[in-house]
Amino acid sequence: MPETRVLYYREGGRVPMVEWLESLEADARRRCQLRLERLRAEGHALRRPVADHVVAGIFELRARHLRTHYRMRYFFHGRAVVVVSHGFAKSAAAIPYGEIRRALDRKLRYESDPEAHAFAEGTER
Repeated sequence: MPETRVLYYREGGRVPMVEWLESLEADARRRCQLRLERLRAEGHALRRPVADHVVAGIFELRARHLRTHYRMRYFFHGRAVVVVSHGFAKSAAAIPYGEIRRALDRKLRYESDPEAHAFAEGTER
């Protein structure tokens, strides 16, 4: 299976996923990065407990460090591209509605202008 291209959502000069990863403690960041590598390798084939469908084409990548659950929202653009919207630490049992809404809004913006909202690692913001 060919690798999936992983992009991060960009809004103007900001890349929320990169900002969030940089804010994490080193071990938590590494666990999240390992999940992103797995997403790159497995793409659409990735399933629970590592990833899950949330709603309307929005998926989540799951990582855990100590007692904190980390979630990274993403969506697919075709068969070979995934766009990671953002990440957050989950403390409650329920999925925060605001995090779902944020991912849905970003998916719509990305789909309306992919070039303006795509950030590939290794490129300038």
